[in-house]
Amino acid sequence: MADMRTPLNKVRGLGSAKEGADHFWRQRMTALANVPLTIFFVVTLISLWGKDYAAVTSYLGSPVVGIVMLALVVSAMVHMRLGMQTIIEDYVHSEGIKVLCLMLNTFFVILVGLSCVYAIVKLSLGA
Repeated sequence: MADMRTPLNKVRGLGSAKEGADHFWRQRMTALANVPLTIFFVVTLISLWGKDYAAVTSYLGSPVVGIVMLALVVSAMVHMRLGMQTIIEDYVHSEGIKVLCLMLNTFFVILVGLSCVYAIVKLSLGA
């Protein structure tokens, strides 16, 4: 199969969509980041099982835990948006509905992400 890229795009590694492998690598990097972050989250849930409210809020209010949880939220939201974008682009064929779904996907991720960040910041600041 012939390579349809221009010489400049071959050097830059860009395909016809002008994004190249950027989408692919962002999805793989967030997936890789999600592994230890999710393990930390699951271990945290297990360690806090059965503890009272004060102990849980005290632990989750720790700066280190807050930063790791924020990293998990950001990584998971970016990964979720990229994954759903791929699904929408592959399986929604009507151009208008595709654009609407992509916009809704972005707004949903922003809403969920901001809600999580708000909760983590509120716990971290002790409010």
